[in-house]
Amino acid sequence: MRHDPASGAIVVMLRSLKMHGMAQAVTDLMEQGSPAFEAAIPILSQLLKAETAEREVRSVAYQLKIARFPVYRDLAGFDFTSSEVNEALVRQLHRCDFIDIADNIVLVGGPGTGKSHVATALG
Repeated sequence: MRHDPASGAIVVMLRSLKMHGMAQAVTDLMEQGSPAFEAAIPILSQLLKAETAEREVRSVAYQLKIARFPVYRDLAGFDFTSSEVNEALVRQLHRCDFIDIADNIVLVGGPGTGKSHVATALG
């Protein structure tokens, strides 16, 4: 029985993708030392990485959809030079540290000052 780090990583990825049956099958193949499995490890690893990335993209898209943001906004599209908004403060808020300490934020300003843009960019 050989424990190759790449095989172990495959088992971890399969479990994180909730593919427990396949993870058990991979564990069994590792214990058997199957040469066909050893040859397939790089391809299987790439496929699992692609699946993980695809699920992440779909998850973010779904979360944005159910959040019902009016339009996608990010801080790169906000013009800090033509606004009185404190750029350093907004970038600090973008790190979302206020969530960890259970603080709220309130955006106050007149129409067209970028409150909705900043709020949507913060997510």
